[in-house]
Amino acid sequence: MAAIPAPMASSTANWHWKNKNVTPWAKQWFERELTSLNVKGDAGEEVSVTEVTLVDGDVELGQRKSKLITIYDCKLELGWAGKTTEGEDVAGRLTIPEVSHEITLDGLSDYVWEWSLITARSPAVEKVYSLAKLKLPVALEAKLSEFPSAIINTHGKDLTVSADPSRSGTPAPASAASPASSSAATPAAAPKPVVKAPVKAVNTATITVDAGFMASADDLFSILTDEKRIPSWTRAPAQSAAKADTEYSLFGGGVKGKYVSLTPGKEIVQTWALSSPTWPAGHFATLTTTFEQSSDSTKIVWRLSGIPLGQEDELTRNIQGYYVHGLKSIGLGSEL
Repeated sequence: MAAIPAPMASSTANWHWKNKNVTPWAKQWFERELTSLNVKGDAGEEVSVTEVTLVDGDVELGQRKSKLITIYDCKLELGWAGKTTEGEDVAGRLTIPEVSHEITLDGLSDYVWEWSLITARSPAVEKVYSLAKLKLPVALEAKLSEFPSAIINTHGKDLTVSADPSRSGTPAPASAASPASSSAATPAAAPKPVVKAPVKAVNTATITVDAGFMASADDLFSILTDEKRIPSWTRAPAQSAAKADTEYSLFGGGVKGKYVSLTPGKEIVQTWALSSPTWPAGHFATLTTTFEQSSDSTKIVWRLSGIPLGQEDELTRNIQGYYVHGLKSIGLGSEL
């Protein structure tokens, strides 16, 4: 299982919920790194990945509290080629339906390899085909295990702020005082009362995200509201009494609000706010989570209304990344 670099140094500037879409960079990474793979057989056969013809999906780097989280789920299609011991060219295709955080880092399932052969079959060609199916998966898994670290090493600096104290906006250090001046210090002025600015009106919008999970509605309701179970999918401390008119906190304080109403297995209504510089001070949206259970899965619909206008795309990605992928990461899977 691949190892993610250690959490970044703590800084209050980093204690927010941020996402960066790095899909274009990821496509270049797959094309560059996977086409460098080459394996050889005992009799001199040789197989290599020649091209990446499709990268379908999204790749993002997220930050909550002071932790960087990779969020990705892609389908890859590759071309491979090889040579028989007699020098005959052999070509084929390989599809990997899912390359995801859940497989690479969490080990919740195995990679699936869908092979096809383009070259006409013969005993010599079959040997090369067997070599491809035997050794390329090993090389591909090893290379794909480097992907999460590559995301963080390349883009982590764009989501983080140095923990070193900034000098901007900080008073310059006082110069050494003379004995005379130190003995006659000027009395400090009385502090002025703090006046809270009124909450400004915010133009708002609504987003909706839905996903299916292989679990009952009652179990999913518990996972989303039970203080002891929430950290299993958020990977961060939580506070939740799961009672109307009580406050809650998720993602180590990255999301806060108050429960409005809770109907077990049916619906959760709660106020919702981000601890982020881009979120208006004192403003709360409303998150309504509904559960629709069928015979073999449950559909969850998250409806977030009252979000600041202009943040629709970012918050949609955040709900998909932190809520949907968070639940998938603990083995609940997706809708059939």
